[in-house]
Amino acid sequence: MGNRFQVSDRFADGAQYIGGRLRPGTSEDEHSVIDPATGKSVHTYRLASTADVDEAVAAAKEAFPGWSGATPGERSDALHRLAGVLAERAEEFARVESLQCGKPIKLTREFDVPGTVDNTAFFAGAARHLQGQSAGEYSGDHTSYVRREAVGVVGSIAPWNYPLQMAAWKILPAVAAGNTIVLKPAELTPLTSLMFAQAATEAGIPDGVVNVVTGAGRTAGEHLVGHPDVAMTSFTGSTGVGRRVAEIATATVKRLHLELGGKAPFVVFDDADLEAAAQGAVAASLINSGQDCTAATRAYVQRPLFDAFVARVAELMETVRLGDPFDPSTDLGPLVSHAQRDRVAGFVERARGYATVVTGGEAPGGELKDGAYYRPTLITGAAQDSEVVQSEIFGPVLVALPFDGDDEGIRLANDTPYGLAASAWSRDVYRANRATREIKAGCVWVNDHIPIISEMPHGGYKASGFGKDMSVYSFEEYTQVKHVMYDNTAVPAKDWHRTIFGDR
Repeated sequence: MGNRFQVSDRFADGAQYIGGRLRPGTSEDEHSVIDPATGKSVHTYRLASTADVDEAVAAAKEAFPGWSGATPGERSDALHRLAGVLAERAEEFARVESLQCGKPIKLTREFDVPGTVDNTAFFAGAARHLQGQSAGEYSGDHTSYVRREAVGVVGSIAPWNYPLQMAAWKILPAVAAGNTIVLKPAELTPLTSLMFAQAATEAGIPDGVVNVVTGAGRTAGEHLVGHPDVAMTSFTGSTGVGRRVAEIATATVKRLHLELGGKAPFVVFDDADLEAAAQGAVAASLINSGQDCTAATRAYVQRPLFDAFVARVAELMETVRLGDPFDPSTDLGPLVSHAQRDRVAGFVERARGYATVVTGGEAPGGELKDGAYYRPTLITGAAQDSEVVQSEIFGPVLVALPFDGDDEGIRLANDTPYGLAASAWSRDVYRANRATREIKAGCVWVNDHIPIISEMPHGGYKASGFGKDMSVYSFEEYTQVKHVMYDNTAVPAKDWHRTIFGDR
């Protein structure tokens, strides 16, 4: 396969970034980063212990007074410099992300990395706009105003599907608001998170503001979430693990932000542009090899268009080029690991007992046999309550189901525990508007599916969690709101005192 990026020398000092420097973990356990396209190890490192987490939290706690006391302009300038460092090293970030995740290089170059640079630039500007309610005399005798203050040390846990972007989504709003942070990336894919932290130091963000501990979830992750000096936990990952995170965080009464699983519906009404819907369904179901919690997974197609939609989606899926992630012509890379590939294959094999696999449903052989590849897969004939319709597969698998009236289409769209994202496809503005109102999801696209922008919030309903990433709404997660009230009368004995003691 194509030329790989050599990372071992870059991380020879370890995979923990604490107080502004790389250092080895002190756990007895080692972990290897595996190139999922080849199955070969590209870097082996020692995992973080609970002692490493304690050191990272202590570094963040020590850095907090200075960073939270910096002016919004100073924090903004530092984030602008960070955006510049990331932009200068865009190709390096893209290649490392493709190496550890198996993402096609065109995806990392055109989506993951530029999206992260843009997000950094956005929060550099947003840092100057931590606004509260305007001052006013709401009681008549007092002047009130609202302050937004940093929460403290944030302990965040990020997933393996978008390591660079998720590191940015966790770090940027937190530090823009004046917090310091300890991030635990997935041990499968820590490399670009560590590079992001190094870039923050190079941009002049003080030591201890951004720390990264790379360890196992049950040790480093749970210790971070339950740490008494961590004021807030932000977690992105599966709903099952999110429940465990919530259990630990609420025991210590800390603020909690959860972005969990999804099972996004893709609702195609009978007046939709069929070609647009088919093209959109293939792109939205296969992005990042389907390892995206907003990916289209359930296509509900009104019966007059159903057969044509299935035929066209199958035709388009069969044109998708699997290959070396570093080949610019590759459309679909491997899944993140062989274990994940096998998990996806298990869903499809079980579905053969009650549904039809129209195309795909297998791992390729030949030059790709050693990688964690799986062909784009389309399934029909599954019941609404079946596993492939209700459970998050997290792979390149789309299930298509027919519906009749609009009421049924919207009902089926809402009929899972999740509510992260959805899309509605129609030329009728009233029909589309109804879908945006009635589909219970944190984001509903109309005649498109997947695009995200820094200025708009990302977060879910129901079992998909709560809280928002990106946008100024994220500051509601990462700031404390404080009401300040001044007496304006200079009268020692206030009229309201008589309700407690004395007479008028």
